[in-house]
Amino acid sequence: MTERSEIDLDVIGFWSEVKLEIVKEYASRYSTVLAAQENPKLHHVYIEGFAGAGEHISRRTGEYVKGSPWNALNVVPAFERYHLIDLKEERIENLQRIANGQPNVHFYTGDCNSILLEKVFPEVQYKDYRRGLCILDPYGLNLNWKVVQAAGQLRTLDIFINFPVEGMNRNALWRNPDKVPASGIRRMNEFWGEETWKDIAYDTTANLFGYPEKESNEAIAEAYRQRLMRVAGFKRVPKPMPMRNSTGSVVYYLFFASQKDVAENIIVHIFKKYSQR
Repeated sequence: MTERSEIDLDVIGFWSEVKLEIVKEYASRYSTVLAAQENPKLHHVYIEGFAGAGEHISRRTGEYVKGSPWNALNVVPAFERYHLIDLKEERIENLQRIANGQPNVHFYTGDCNSILLEKVFPEVQYKDYRRGLCILDPYGLNLNWKVVQAAGQLRTLDIFINFPVEGMNRNALWRNPDKVPASGIRRMNEFWGEETWKDIAYDTTANLFGYPEKESNEAIAEAYRQRLMRVAGFKRVPKPMPMRNSTGSVVYYLFFASQKDVAENIIVHIFKKYSQR
């Protein structure tokens, strides 16, 4: 098995450390509520599509930081099953080291978009009294909208989504849309699910000559929030939490989506708690 020292661990900023705390706190509250459910009794699972190595290095302190899969494995009461997915074998091996042989932890190496749709989501069916918490924290624009829409249609999942505006601006949301490369358009189409992002991202009415002007990150994020409700079918999608770097710029928005009022109430409280961190 790959040794910890041989793995190229992600170095994360303080905003990612805050995100880890948010997910950790919600996972604990979620598991407590689901484990106490009796009529009917529900089976709840933890799913992470871009699980990484399970640990990171803090840019702020230089110390090791437990990642969200590791935090989830320590939640009490425990989830009944864990589904951890990553593209790189060495990261999966490190997750296996962290899990230390727990029989209810399932590992998958490969593209999480296909693995979630084909292998994991079929295990979380409403009719089988199964529910799940799903973390989708992609590396850039590597999340396919089909996964998000399927999660909403299942009606069994609460999800966190990293909405990577920095990656969008770098790959597709250029000030001059005519110069965006075909690869950037393709990746944005896959993330958004269709080409309507072009109409949302640019305004041609703001000047006399009809030149397209790029909309704000906030406007684009709000359009995605509406899409999570109207297209994916999530009933509760509160305003996302902007995750800012040391200069105050938004690196990404942390979205949460659920079918339940109580879930929304919990996450709104948690977002407010961490918003000034």
